[in-house]
Amino acid sequence: QVQLVESGGGLVQPGGSLKLSCSVSGLTFRLYNMAWYRQAPGKQRELVASILLNGYTTYATSVEGRFTISRDNAKSTASLEMNSLKPEDTAVYYCNVQGRDDWGQGTQVTVSS
Repeated sequence: QVQLVESGGGLVQPGGSLKLSCSVSGLTFRLYNMAWYRQAPGKQRELVASILLNGYTTYATSVEGRFTISRDNAKSTASLEMNSLKPEDTAVYYCNVQGRDDWGQGTQVTVSS
């Protein structure tokens, strides 16, 4: 059974930083591309960043230059470092194993003064 557990969310002021982590179990992590999505209230879930097996990364335009996705195959974890946070980054953040419909419970990120 595949399990994804996200952590690291919280309340932060505009301009602040957070680092999200996703622990994955139940599959051979190093064989899968990984991604982070987010869903704000009343909006569709959107792709934030992805990282391939070889470490190649892509980002949504709205987070380019502020967010960094990474992976640790030895620990079966994917991370999302978020800097210069804006109120519009407020959402529930989810990690995803690309190509599979497995999702964690998400972690809430709220950017507010």
